[in-house]
Amino acid sequence: MPKVVLLLGGNQEKTREVFDMSIEVIRKEVGSVIELSGVYKSPPWGFDDPNWFFNQVLIVETTSSPFEVLRKTQQIEKQMGRKKKTTLHYEGRLIDIDILFFGDEVVATSDLQIPHPRLHLRRFTLEPLNELMPDYLHPVFKTRVDVLLEQCPDNSKVFVES
Repeated sequence: MPKVVLLLGGNQEKTREVFDMSIEVIRKEVGSVIELSGVYKSPPWGFDDPNWFFNQVLIVETTSSPFEVLRKTQQIEKQMGRKKKTTLHYEGRLIDIDILFFGDEVVATSDLQIPHPRLHLRRFTLEPLNELMPDYLHPVFKTRVDVLLEQCPDNSKVFVES
């Protein structure tokens, strides 16, 4: 059964509660959550916002295709109160669910890119990812997650909240 690696993110007042609720819905709609990273806290990336972000990585066994996982995670975001995503700029949000990896698959369409195209640039993604799978080989870069973290140009403060 394929494993999909998801990143939860958000920076609103109830984000931590929404993470817990989202994980339960992911279990029901996407598949079995087999590993969870700690919850990490970091400053906003790519824009200014007074609220720092929480992030958490989940590894999920699924029978769904990558496009089905995308559809389901977008439905979960909407169900949890996420406002429509904008492609013009980054902004604060209650919940965001990104697909980082889907097994070793590479998907490159206008709707979906796997591996996530910016994960190697974001310390807030790499820190929780490294906690769970430091030896995982990025299917495009052919580089381990722990090495991507060492080489990451992002020097933001990222720490485990829980």
